[in-house]
Amino acid sequence: MNASHAPSLVLCELADAREHGVESLSPFCLKAHRALRASGLPYERRHGARPDAFHRENPAAQVPVLLVDGTPVADSTNVCARIESFAGPIGGERSARVRAEAWLWEELADTALNGFLVAARWADDRNWSLVREAYFRGAPWFVHALIAPRIRARVVRGLVARDVWRAGADACWARFLTTLDQLEARAPQRGYWVDERISIADIALFAQLHELRTPLTAWQAHAITRRPTLSAWLDRVDAATLALSSSAPRASLAAAAE
Repeated sequence: MNASHAPSLVLCELADAREHGVESLSPFCLKAHRALRASGLPYERRHGARPDAFHRENPAAQVPVLLVDGTPVADSTNVCARIESFAGPIGGERSARVRAEAWLWEELADTALNGFLVAARWADDRNWSLVREAYFRGAPWFVHALIAPRIRARVVRGLVARDVWRAGADACWARFLTTLDQLEARAPQRGYWVDERISIADIALFAQLHELRTPLTAWQAHAITRRPTLSAWLDRVDAATLALSSSAPRASLAAAAE
């Protein structure tokens, strides 16, 4: 794509999370970041204190939202599809069959793998104290003592409804380990998930799994580390999606929550 015809791009998200080793604690925001970088697109970052800081751009009050020449595109899947609409498929053109497979992996990442990430942060007692501090840092004491546990309880109820936590912790983490074993068996020894070039499959799978490699979820991170082929692929995607960036994200902009 000719840079002179590139649209103005602003990624609306929550706080920067570089201290945890990721651009964002939201895997969906991380996915948008890496899709933009893999496509070689410069963009600005706009941070809000809460997802509803961007309610005018997305009435569902969720992030990320990508402003494309001022027009909002909500939901990470829509964001990635919009990026491909003007920058071309991530990694280049492929057959319809390969592109379809890549987007099927994107769906699996956003649904099945995301459930494990949410469970690791909100339902796993081993991680909760660190997660609470990361999510509610700077909040008054009553938020930590009263509101955070209520939010946690609501999230766990949602995990039960999604059938992630319905059978409890042991069943959840047994299924997680089985899924990692399956991904380890499927992970490429070289190249990327569907072929030799990076694709939306790599971006989406990486976003969910890499978030599980932060210190906030140490047990899950260790489980991934024990899968060497999967870990090596994650490292390749991490390096590639940073190296492919045509320029660093522009200076952050503050968003006014109303």
